[in-house]
Amino acid sequence: MTRATVEHIATGRRMKTAALTAAAVFAVVLARAAWLSVVASDGAERPRVVHKQQIPRPDIVDRNGRLLAADIPFASIFAEPHRMLDIDEAVEKLATLLPDLDVVKLRRQLADRRRKFVWVARHVTPDMMVRVLDLGIPGVRVIKEKRRVYPMGRLTAHVIGFSDVDGKGISGIERYLDRRGKLYTASLIKPDDGKAAPAALSIDLRVQHALRDELLTARKKFRAIAAGGLVMNARSGEILALVSLPDFNPNARDRKEALSKSRLNRMTAGVYELGSVIKAVTFAMALEAGTANLDKRYDARFPLIIGRRKIKDYHAQRRWLSVPEIFVHSSNIGTAKMALEVGLEHHRAFLKKVGLMNRLRTELPESAKPLLPRRWSRIASVTAAFGHGFAVQPLQGAAVIAALINGGVLIPPTFLKRDEKTARALGQRVISGATSAKMRQRFRLNAIKGTAKRAAAPGWRVGGKTGTAEKVVNGRYSKEHRLTSFIGAFPMDDPRYVVLVMLDDPQP
Repeated sequence: MTRATVEHIATGRRMKTAALTAAAVFAVVLARAAWLSVVASDGAERPRVVHKQQIPRPDIVDRNGRLLAADIPFASIFAEPHRMLDIDEAVEKLATLLPDLDVVKLRRQLADRRRKFVWVARHVTPDMMVRVLDLGIPGVRVIKEKRRVYPMGRLTAHVIGFSDVDGKGISGIERYLDRRGKLYTASLIKPDDGKAAPAALSIDLRVQHALRDELLTARKKFRAIAAGGLVMNARSGEILALVSLPDFNPNARDRKEALSKSRLNRMTAGVYELGSVIKAVTFAMALEAGTANLDKRYDARFPLIIGRRKIKDYHAQRRWLSVPEIFVHSSNIGTAKMALEVGLEHHRAFLKKVGLMNRLRTELPESAKPLLPRRWSRIASVTAAFGHGFAVQPLQGAAVIAALINGGVLIPPTFLKRDEKTARALGQRVISGATSAKMRQRFRLNAIKGTAKRAAAPGWRVGGKTGTAEKVVNGRYSKEHRLTSFIGAFPMDDPRYVVLVMLDDPQP
């Protein structure tokens, strides 16, 4: 475990302690507020504390119980214009304590005596609450609220998402909790203390930190526009880590950064051509259909001409290649010919079977539809065979690769904890166990002799496949702008983890 990981975990513990401390402080402050509004009453209206009734929002924790999101008690100040005696004096007094107060706006709102309610300041500290109450302004009241805080900050931003000032989930798991509805949230409440049980995710904070750290380093080194990655349990579908860069600060008051298009979750809300990573799907399809076997050879001496398109190899061998060699050398020509043998309709049906032609749904609401060819033609089938001409969520691609190597079962990905028995019941068989075993061999061999040699880690039986796709710029494919990706798995004799990483437009 790195020092940075330890610091993040320690931060989470400190935040949890801070939440408990804040609750205790708030209890003392409320006691004083009660004294101000009741015991010290001299007959005139005094500022009062209002208790806002709401279903508690559950804490969010990682798979090991580490805190990712929690509510901390705060106070908010509001005014009732019809109860105020001197608006100008009230605004002047409030401005002395609240330097960020928009005086002009507040004075205009308070001047409308028909209004029953005007916010003055949200989520102020207990000390500030007492100071405002001490002003003794008639018509100014305080309401006890809670503010959502995210101890891990940017580390888990795209998974957890964030909620707004009123506690409404806007993105990520926070929005998922709201979509499940009040009945679901209420079901988490423990009868003994009225608090909601934490929502436990599949995320492992240690893995999340390691993944983000590596992606930050790679993005800086290669000056990439963006980067993303995920770690998935191939047997249960659990997402142990998911990172998209650039990310955002979920604790920021200003949400412009979080809502910026450049900050979208590229792993689920973005769609990309994954290039040669998809060749694994074509191989599995051909082996399963029986049109190809490991001894069969294909002529890769010359480019393949389809209409006006010329299919070439980037790592051209200019000779006949066996099926294993096509995978190791990542031959576009050989892969295209394998797809043509399977046939257009069978190819399309297989892509649909493994889920690449439908929107992938998970707990995260940010989910993009695949971009598919307008017409499923011969050239569409050929280019799709090596990962061009259609785009999918990176998470979608990872889920399919997991199915190809886990024994042949497509398991829906999840951000919630799930055991393998439940996962198997939810899964759908897409290829046989025998075909899956052959695919594991292909991935392993590629990490030993092929394009994924740099992924070979001493002491680990790693397998993998690289991918490069030209990006579309101004409606045309650009040779200068590319998306590079790598998907790996280990241990290859019985894969448990699938890792996908990608860099958007890396520079040499």
